[in-house]
Amino acid sequence: MSDTVSRGPLQRLEPYIGVLGPMVMIVLIAAFMGVFEPARYFRLSNMNQILLDAALYMPMAMAMTFVITQRGIDLSIGSVAALTAIIMAFLIKQYGFNAWVAGAIALALGAVMGLINGLVITRLKVPDLIGTLAMDLVYRGFALVLAKGLVLARFPDIVTEIGRGQAFIFLPTPVIIGMITMVVGYFLLRNTHFGRYTIAIGSNPEASEMTGVSVDRHKIYAYVLMGAMAALAGIMLMGKLNAIQATSAPYFNLHVIAAVVVGGTSLFGGRPSMVGSFAGVLLLSMMINALVTLRIEFFWQSVASGVVIIVSVAAYAWLQKKDRDGASSFKAALANPDAQKIIRLTAFLIAVIALLGALGAGLATNPEASG
Repeated sequence: MSDTVSRGPLQRLEPYIGVLGPMVMIVLIAAFMGVFEPARYFRLSNMNQILLDAALYMPMAMAMTFVITQRGIDLSIGSVAALTAIIMAFLIKQYGFNAWVAGAIALALGAVMGLINGLVITRLKVPDLIGTLAMDLVYRGFALVLAKGLVLARFPDIVTEIGRGQAFIFLPTPVIIGMITMVVGYFLLRNTHFGRYTIAIGSNPEASEMTGVSVDRHKIYAYVLMGAMAALAGIMLMGKLNAIQATSAPYFNLHVIAAVVVGGTSLFGGRPSMVGSFAGVLLLSMMINALVTLRIEFFWQSVASGVVIIVSVAAYAWLQKKDRDGASSFKAALANPDAQKIIRLTAFLIAVIALLGALGAGLATNPEASG
């Protein structure tokens, strides 16, 4: 009782900072677009497009939250998505498989690829970063060999329904799929041994091992989940485009990792935030859509998106490291936990505001771009 009374407003908000940060930035982006492009940005069709874009990343963000929480990383998810989708496409178009059966096989293959990633990391003792990067090359190579430069297109209606169907008036089918995966991930994280062991391993793997938790086996489980969710995203992408090729989904890994970290999950493990990952996915989709709406050239969209992602992830990683080390050149400012949270939130706000301000200035000095 006394502890509750002594906690200040910022301390009570501390568990929610990872969610509040992205939500504040979402509001800022909406406010900015409400000033400069209200008619185009807030159209129902555009809101629908933002949700469709976000839904594609939700399954992967859910699984990546588990992987990062246990101090891992997976850079192969884009290649897993492309390869499993191409295999599914071949099964349907060349071998006449039912779409449901082909989809189940694709999901199983994605899980197997995740299993291979887990075995490379735990049995061969290859660091997560190097192991999954190498497997990314392997999976992408297989996709290129199989596709032979072809673009596979025109799939059964059930496939396109998964990628861009409309289950309800305002809720597309892929959004429902994505939100279900996030809810399942939240339940797994909060109510199962899998979730509790993930947090324990990320907080202290040695102590977890000593208490009887099989750290390696648990890591493999997380990578199997990651592979299956990457395959699901590949199927959704194939349905959304009604086409797939070997070079599809090249930036899935960066986008998903950024969404998870921006949402408050610590790169140093032990601090998950499934709700934050959901907010991070929405934030990045809104930001990229805003760049498109402002008619920023594609190449500059890539530059701006990459810069914001790097700044955001670097800011979180740096501040979280300060949390862990407890020492820095700004000792006075960072010694207080409340101050650390404020600085973390402020860094993100500055990054987004600077980006939006630069875009607005660019439009103002380039009338052709704005109209």
